[in-house]
Amino acid sequence: MSAAAAQAHGAPLDLPLVVGVDGSEPSMRAVDWAADEAALRGAPLRLVYASLWERYEGAVPVQESGEPSEEMMAEEIVGAAERRARRRRPGVKVTADVLPEEPEYGLIHESSSALAVVLGCRGHGGVTTALLGSVSAAVAGHAHCPVIVLRGGDGDQARSAARGRVVLGVGAEPAGSAAVRFAIEEAVLRGVPLEAVRAWRRPLHEPRAHLPPDFVQGYPQVVGEPAHPRERQAAETVADALRDIPSGLRVRRRTVEGHARDALSAASREADLLVVGARRRRGHHGLRPDRVVHGVLHHAACPVAVVPEPA
Repeated sequence: MSAAAAQAHGAPLDLPLVVGVDGSEPSMRAVDWAADEAALRGAPLRLVYASLWERYEGAVPVQESGEPSEEMMAEEIVGAAERRARRRRPGVKVTADVLPEEPEYGLIHESSSALAVVLGCRGHGGVTTALLGSVSAAVAGHAHCPVIVLRGGDGDQARSAARGRVVLGVGAEPAGSAAVRFAIEEAVLRGVPLEAVRAWRRPLHEPRAHLPPDFVQGYPQVVGEPAHPRERQAAETVADALRDIPSGLRVRRRTVEGHARDALSAASREADLLVVGARRRRGHHGLRPDRVVHGVLHHAACPVAVVPEPA
């Protein structure tokens, strides 16, 4: 049974968190993040290295020297990742393996029996490398479970954060969605508030009202009932998404005028994790073209969990 199916049917979960490692420091920070997550969930941790990864990333192991054979380098990469995870969280069960295949295919296959797949990748000056554009995007678009992407280089977001909230990007059909369930679970595990954000926009022919600076940054200070019909609709969508929250979970609801990508990227600056749903095409594997998911993967200031939604 896949992780998604197990969660949907309430089956006991002994599925692992899978981390794709490539020897780079960003991927090792992803190991740290995933080890902490595994400890929170009481889940095992599985570290995998795709032996053809270097053709995408050109990665050199952080403690490697000389020019070892590909097989020796692969074993050293997973060995170093395993040692790091065990040091980080001695109580977490850790396994490691080398996959003799292309990284995206190997990780997509792993996702069928994983709670989530965690990937770390580099970022330089706000522009991510080809790994995010190819491997991470491919895995997020085809995985059978949530995919959590952590960029390195931009404020070192791959390290464990402690900002004290999980942000949920509320989609158009939120009731009972996998993204909502995942975000609630993460907030409960961390013992932090859940912030649900829904963006809305005026019709093109309607001028935009003057907004205070905090509203433009994605944090509107709204008093009373929403004035605009589309804002009211956004507020109702958020309320619908959160109608089944567990007792005791602190919730913050926000409606933001503007582009969803900008609103969520702004909210991510104060978040430990940003959760977005991605709906698949009917009859096909992979995500529908979604500029919001693509945008937050490239611009969010915290790790992003892309949660596949059933068609």
